[in-house]
Amino acid sequence: MYAITIPEPGGPEALVWDEVPDPVAGEGEVLVEVVAGAVNRADLLQRQGFYNPPPGASPYPGLECSGRIAALGPGVSGWAVGDEVCALLTGGGYAEKVAVPAGQLLPVPQGLTIDQAAALPEVVCTVWSNVFMIAHLRPGETLLVHGGSSGIGTMAIQLAKAVGAKVAVTAGTKEKLDRCAELGADILINYREQDFVAELKQATDGAGADVILDNMGAKYLDRNVRALAVNGRLAIIGMQGGVKGELNIGALLGKRAAISATTLRARPAAEKAAIVAAVREHVWPLVSGGHVRPVIDREIPMPDAATAHRVVEDSSHIGKVLLVTPR
Repeated sequence: MYAITIPEPGGPEALVWDEVPDPVAGEGEVLVEVVAGAVNRADLLQRQGFYNPPPGASPYPGLECSGRIAALGPGVSGWAVGDEVCALLTGGGYAEKVAVPAGQLLPVPQGLTIDQAAALPEVVCTVWSNVFMIAHLRPGETLLVHGGSSGIGTMAIQLAKAVGAKVAVTAGTKEKLDRCAELGADILINYREQDFVAELKQATDGAGADVILDNMGAKYLDRNVRALAVNGRLAIIGMQGGVKGELNIGALLGKRAAISATTLRARPAAEKAAIVAAVREHVWPLVSGGHVRPVIDREIPMPDAATAHRVVEDSSHIGKVLLVTPR
């Protein structure tokens, strides 16, 4: 098969479409013939040499994909060769084939094409596990999403609105904020021109956000705590703004607030399977019913993954960028 390899870390040009050995489905795994994958910022870090796959994982980038089951490994039940699926991966999505633990598979939802389904697993599992399973966003509460026009952001807006929450977002352009509004965002904040703490306080009569989904890390830590409501929950899922920040413990105590920080890739397979099962139970009916949809900016041929990485690196996209395998 062919896959995107990274002979040496570097810029987008470091991504090379090359012939590699076919993967084999092991115990409890299935082999998926990939139709499409999606680009995540973690892939950019891996390309740069900063985010190596966990031991035993595929060396190729790609944390989600869609395709058709080509073979079943020993001990797999409930799936059949030919089933159209999408999958949460530890790596290997930028390839023509990938071996996946059966617990990380999801059927392609009704109403979506097999290509479109590639935009779902990583973002839905990230949002559902952090905003709902950990931070316990409830109807009537306010969620602040940083990077509202990203793949994560566009999904978080829709899921929060689906459960009856109010949604605030930050983004850097009017076009991106307008798209967030179309998805249901109630409070629109241009982080280049406005102070999100002040804007959020004004829009919530001084209360702040009950839950904040943060991709920035250190840069926003102090302001995020100030933006939290009493009993608020800050869920950190990225570090685009750095890894070391100063935390005012007194402010956190005064608000009886909580901070969580998670990654998805390195979690044990059993934890990922539990998240995937929860997503299938709670989110898949919303997708099949048309209440939640992936936002896809563009599709790019997988051999040209370098172009896709440049798009994501420049933040010139809205939603997800897909990579489609040669047909």
